[in-house]
Amino acid sequence: VQLVESGGGLVQPGESLRLSCAASGFTFSSHTMNWYRQAPGKEREWVAQINSAGSLTSYTTSVQGRFTISRYNAKNTLYLQMNSLKPEDTAVYYCKSLQLSNWGQGTQVTVSS
Repeated sequence: VQLVESGGGLVQPGESLRLSCAASGFTFSSHTMNWYRQAPGKEREWVAQINSAGSLTSYTTSVQGRFTISRYNAKNTLYLQMNSLKPEDTAVYYCKSLQLSNWGQGTQVTVSS
């Protein structure tokens, strides 16, 4: 199992980023997938979830209306579109299957003016 997150970077408040997670080593299209994040000095927190078909999504309250989780099963890729970014969104972002315990290396998102 391999999960490779990418797309992070340094942006100013109000800007956007799109994260990607390339998955391999398991049947991606059969798995519910999640995004998590961990800010400096804080515990890792759940951000968003999408079912295997991509038809059902859910979000933590703090990102509702600003973030959109999606997936492209044909390319074994998970996405997180992040709009209207705030400094409190600064964290390392990780993708993870609901059914598996494996984590990727994460991608750093920094929101700062």
